[in-house]
Amino acid sequence: MELLCNAPAHASVPDRYVFPPEKRAALQLDGVDGPDDGVTLPVVDLHRAALSSDDGLRRRVAAEIVRAGKEFGFFQACDVVNHGVGEDVVRGFRDAAAEFFVMPAEEKLPYCSDDQSKPFRLASSTSYDKSETRYWRDYLKLQCHPVSDELVRHWPAEPTSFRPRLAEFSEAAHELAQTLLSLVAEGLGLSAGFFAGDLSGGETQMNVNYYPPCPDPSLTLGLLPHCDRHLLTVLSQGDVAGLQARYNGRWLLVRPVPGAFVINFGHQMEIVTNGALASVEHRAITNSAVARMSVATLIMPKMECRIGPAPEMLDEVTNPAKFREFVFSEFMEAYDTAAASREDVLESFRIHRD
Repeated sequence: MELLCNAPAHASVPDRYVFPPEKRAALQLDGVDGPDDGVTLPVVDLHRAALSSDDGLRRRVAAEIVRAGKEFGFFQACDVVNHGVGEDVVRGFRDAAAEFFVMPAEEKLPYCSDDQSKPFRLASSTSYDKSETRYWRDYLKLQCHPVSDELVRHWPAEPTSFRPRLAEFSEAAHELAQTLLSLVAEGLGLSAGFFAGDLSGGETQMNVNYYPPCPDPSLTLGLLPHCDRHLLTVLSQGDVAGLQARYNGRWLLVRPVPGAFVINFGHQMEIVTNGALASVEHRAITNSAVARMSVATLIMPKMECRIGPAPEMLDEVTNPAKFREFVFSEFMEAYDTAAASREDVLESFRIHRD
């Protein structure tokens, strides 16, 4: 398997990574976070230490999250008092993951695989490149929660810090996700436990994305424009920018905020809320100066979970159901068939009315 992290620094972009001119990020940047744009993702301070004891504060934070979600589909979550995911936990796993990517090629070889059924694997580009132009990205894809001895044995033993640091990070990120889901539910007028159970009880997955320095970022992309197939994403993007979100027909650069996680909603959130909280298209661009690494924790429904618009979100006259019911495993198959295309996959589940 060809991995960017195994190769010496490239003097130029190999042809297999060069996109056609119409698909290059450099030609789609008009209005992206320009000097006169002034548009940035909302930063929501969770005040987690006070949420359980101050009902008024909890309602305000929940409303702020939903307001940000309705406008952007994304927001950044931080907590100036108690994030709930300590900086030492975040830094510990990010350091261990970065060390893994720079290990000698022969030490990483046992983990290289395109078999998507494996609970831990190392690969490059994306499974949606269809053997055409490749994306400037290596990645780890793994199951990370619930943590068990059986699961941990699939994780690499080297570097020695990888397993314990991943276990810590996974538990903390999952707890943060559950707090966020509870706040989202309350902000929508649903019960706090609405998303608990099967809707968020699948095996939590993680993508650790590694983007080496690219000699000419104008020619390639780190990751294709797509929406996430699951319910909620909790992303640690570090201190190097590269994530872009679609906003009002243009690409908005998501600038890193120290200590914050980037939160975005997946397709399942859009369907369950009948479009109130949309899953927004996003992509990754590259840079020529430094490597960038992001860690995405993906909250999934159980495969057998039956999903459809929540009755509480519907009104037969003013807001009828926009999507049909389905089992999550059916959605996963449709997403793969559509190669992550937002409109193509949602079309399979939309209800069309005359």
